[in-house]
Amino acid sequence: MDDYAFRTEGLVKRFGGTTALAGVDLHARPGTVLGMLGPNGAGKTTAIRVLATLTGFDAGTARVGGHDVVREAARVRRLIGLTGQYATLDEELTGLGNLVLLGRLLDLRKPDAVRRATELLDRFGLGDAARRPVATYSGGMRRRLDLAASLVGRPRVVFLDEPSVGLDPGRREELWRIIRELTADGASVLLTTQYLEEADALADEIAVIDDGRVIAHGTPPDLKQIVGGQAIAARPRDQDRTDEVAQVLAAVCGHPVERAGRHGLVVPVDGDRAVYDVARRLDERGIALAEFALRLPSLDEVFFALTGAPRDTSTPTRTEHPRSRA
Repeated sequence: MDDYAFRTEGLVKRFGGTTALAGVDLHARPGTVLGMLGPNGAGKTTAIRVLATLTGFDAGTARVGGHDVVREAARVRRLIGLTGQYATLDEELTGLGNLVLLGRLLDLRKPDAVRRATELLDRFGLGDAARRPVATYSGGMRRRLDLAASLVGRPRVVFLDEPSVGLDPGRREELWRIIRELTADGASVLLTTQYLEEADALADEIAVIDDGRVIAHGTPPDLKQIVGGQAIAARPRDQDRTDEVAQVLAAVCGHPVERAGRHGLVVPVDGDRAVYDVARRLDERGIALAEFALRLPSLDEVFFALTGAPRDTSTPTRTEHPRSRA
């Protein structure tokens, strides 16, 4: 029996002369979140489509719940929920109608389908709009309904491809809560996201993929060690004393000081003792601080170090054409 909720080994997928996946290994244990990060076009959506039985592949293996995604595709589909980058809803039906239809397709009795649909609509803040046609929903409401649709069958593995695009910060926090509830109940989640703080907050492990290859895999703290250890972040209350703070940081820490924004400063440290020494020297000079913290590198910095380019913060790609890389 496979110990992993889902796993790929040596996964290769080509679209004509373009290789979207070039030997990808992914895995997650039950009850965990695997975050998959990478630039647009790295292969993230293609990997999800393979695991969700939506597209074939050219080499390697892919299994979900111990079942082969090709030979046992029907069994895999019973185990999974999927929210893609594009909402897949019937605009002529109401929100309730969409979810009840999905429940009936999953062999729920009608009363059970209605009950489950109502529960999910309330959970995603759509109860008041349940009987309105989806054509009248805003983009954020459609996104929430699409997320609810992926959970109708109480899946044991959930694939979330850019799930928080279009959600306001409050709704994104609600999504995070639901993901944590899913894993607490033993479900596993494969998450791609444009928001690296989202991966940092949710993922037990992260796979960074670029040019169709996994170039790093580990826990968020493990990956942060790639770009170095801890750093002091400081910002003076009196902005005119920024240069003076920089001099103290450089003298105590022995490393170049970098600017973070207009008046923020960041410097690597070799040990916790530097924090106390910096604080003492700044106090002796009467410099009050608006910010002072010891921190690990951010995932944004990890992303830059691994892929060699700043994170693409443009609007995420919404569709995957059958002949395109994703």
